[in-house]
Amino acid sequence: MSTAPQLVVHRDKALMAQAAAARLITRIVDAQASRGSASVVLTGGRNGNGLLAALAAAPARDAIDWSRLDLWWGDERFLPEGDPERNVTQAREALLDSVPLDPKRVHAMPASDGPHGADVDAAAAAYAEELARTAGPENHGPVPTFDVLMLGVGPDTHVASLFPELPAVRETDRTVVGVHGAPKPPPTRVTLTLPAIRAAREVWLLAAGEDKARAAAIALSGAGEIQAPAAGAYGRSRTLWLLDGAAASQLPRSLYPPASA
Repeated sequence: MSTAPQLVVHRDKALMAQAAAARLITRIVDAQASRGSASVVLTGGRNGNGLLAALAAAPARDAIDWSRLDLWWGDERFLPEGDPERNVTQAREALLDSVPLDPKRVHAMPASDGPHGADVDAAAAAYAEELARTAGPENHGPVPTFDVLMLGVGPDTHVASLFPELPAVRETDRTVVGVHGAPKPPPTRVTLTLPAIRAAREVWLLAAGEDKARAAAIALSGAGEIQAPAAGAYGRSRTLWLLDGAAASQLPRSLYPPASA
């Protein structure tokens, strides 16, 4: 069952990144206090990496018990390990290398020079198996119940590597799939599917910049998920759109939040 999206509009992308980082620290600390550990799905791109950099600079980051945090990824470019274009490489540079994570709890998606070689479908199946192994009986499904799953929103409304009309956005059974022929480079990717995304307690969609304004307006105005994948991304208990003023500029006033920071 979908949750109605809530919107928070910030003055600019720097403030959005700082506020989102503070919000994420609170969610992780709360989850660790109530369940002993926390599980977060990271996103790449300028907004995802901006949030991680803001988190690295936040004094409150030390409130997190980094050894009791599981990190996953919503999608990954299927490139060799250490490639600067890989989301995990960028995340390590922005934050992960500067905090005391448990390496066993950092669940990077396979690289193209990993055990599955160039077989992106085998790599996707292996990540799906890793998710399933981590899911407990309380999760009622083949993926853990992530505390927060973050997604960037592309100008074409894509989230993760789920692009409009392509086969991956139509997937209803598998939790992770290989993507062939993505419309933005590199063409070969690994991505969570909408069923996996919807297993999260909270889904946060990040959009900043004028180039995201039309996508946000389309996704929030009742578009179908096949044509606008961002419209199909929602959490079990909360769906949160975090926007800057430029990305919110084309939203109908009826959608605009009553109070924005």
